[in-house]
Amino acid sequence: MKLLGTLALASTLALFAACSPSGVVPPPAEQTDPLPSWRDGAAKQAIVEFVAGVTDPAGPDFVAESERIAVFDNDGTLWSEQPMYFQLTFATDQVKALAPEHPEWKTQQPFKAVIENDMAALAAAGEHGLLELVMATHAGMTTQEFETIVVDWMASATHPTTGRPFTDMVYQPMLELLAYLRGNGFKTFIVSGGGIEFMRPWVEDVYGIPPEQVVGSSIKTRYEVREGEPVIRRLPEMNFIDDKEGKPLGINSHIGRRPIAAFGNSDGDFQMLEWTTAGDGPRLGLYVHHDDAEREWAYDRESAIGRLARGLDEADERDWVVVSMKDDWRRIYPWQELTD
Repeated sequence: MKLLGTLALASTLALFAACSPSGVVPPPAEQTDPLPSWRDGAAKQAIVEFVAGVTDPAGPDFVAESERIAVFDNDGTLWSEQPMYFQLTFATDQVKALAPEHPEWKTQQPFKAVIENDMAALAAAGEHGLLELVMATHAGMTTQEFETIVVDWMASATHPTTGRPFTDMVYQPMLELLAYLRGNGFKTFIVSGGGIEFMRPWVEDVYGIPPEQVVGSSIKTRYEVREGEPVIRRLPEMNFIDDKEGKPLGINSHIGRRPIAAFGNSDGDFQMLEWTTAGDGPRLGLYVHHDDAEREWAYDRESAIGRLARGLDEADERDWVVVSMKDDWRRIYPWQELTD
């Protein structure tokens, strides 16, 4: 999978600098804005002011670089999640391929829903149902075997609505935000309810986030030696659900520092934003609100996927930023044209 253009910006500027006698090359006018896909407004201003404050060594809000931790949900925050979670599409493809070997699935949920293409029942199963499908179809194999299946699927699968590779369904404004934060000394992590081993094979190419900076749900594994070769085998047992209250626990276990910035899109991210912004010093909590039915999807309080109700109700009193995809983003996907 190719690196997205925004993630190559630093390399391009470095090349220009190397060719300059002074080593300092002012970027082209269109690149002076680190967040060109964001419209000028309260949301963008809040981000820029927060970053300026925590990176100013002479200011009262300065935060040491080692403590500049930012955490991002994935589904609905960094890429789309409609008409159903992308990992759920992956799992359903695997279930359908294996269904002839499992006649009992015809009467067992969530397998029955997959076989019958019952999208409502699948959506109601949520992250837990997704992981049950993954456990049933990929337990017993090694982590390397599973990674190969994920990589192959990501290379060939396409979104059911747009027909584009799933890696094209990433949000350009969030790619810019990731690059902007890293350019200012932040370490960026994914903290997602999705499967950790589903995300790790491709997130570095797509987001510039290395696999060791991914926190997610997981099943249990076991170390074994097969025919003289050490392997890690996936077991049909849940290990950890990285959703709701689980997100702060995952952050504590995997990262070991309380973040100073958290970005989500649903009530499943509420506790992550709550934990992050309850710390001392400057903090930023931000929700991506899906309210653009024309360029993406519009959903919040009543949605079975990415439900956002409590977050909307409490954002103001908690000083969290709510980003309107419709009003705050000049484009949503990298392949869309910028709008005024």
